[in-house]
Amino acid sequence: MSKALIIDDETQMRRLLRMVLETRGHEVCEAADGQLGLQEAAFHRPDVVLLDLGLPGLSGIEVLKRLREWSDVPVLILSVRDQEAVKVEALEAGADDYVTKPFGTAELLARLNVIQRRRFTRQSPQITAGALVLDLLHHEATLEDAPLKLTPTEFALIKVLAEHAGRIVTQNQIIRQVWAGQSSDASEGLRVHINHLRKKLGETGPKIVNEPGIGYRLEAE
Repeated sequence: MSKALIIDDETQMRRLLRMVLETRGHEVCEAADGQLGLQEAAFHRPDVVLLDLGLPGLSGIEVLKRLREWSDVPVLILSVRDQEAVKVEALEAGADDYVTKPFGTAELLARLNVIQRRRFTRQSPQITAGALVLDLLHHEATLEDAPLKLTPTEFALIKVLAEHAGRIVTQNQIIRQVWAGQSSDASEGLRVHINHLRKKLGETGPKIVNEPGIGYRLEAE
């Protein structure tokens, strides 16, 4: 049984989330503030955390930063704040996805399923994202079992996205990993390479979805 931790100061929201998660077979624990949330995370070792940003005491961002010091548990942000800057800050602090309140139950469960599935072992010699397979040892890619010719930059870029398939990866996160030290000049190059990758992946490969003002998400069946 999967364990879910809800960290939210609104009693009604915690009650709603508990009902939704328990009907899907999750074991649920909850906390009404950030400090208690960290304690619950350490004690229960949940499989997923649903975290509000507007918490009393420690902010949700601070909770996330402290949690990431010792845990890689998937974290889904649930917040009424829909500004791009806030979303980018949360994602770069280590959130796996961001859902704006109010939200639909179907969307919430779908996002949870995706971030729980996306736990790749980065040392693995192979990453699979739908019909796309990346051989990390030989820096080769195949699409539907046929060789896919990628430049070194394209391979590095799709690797970053595939490692976090289903998750938004911010532009800054991508640039830091693919173009280290070039964050001020690489944004245009990123867009160009994304367009090239989309053409090469075509209709059969995983889709690279643009999250305007934030980054990109690789979606694969």
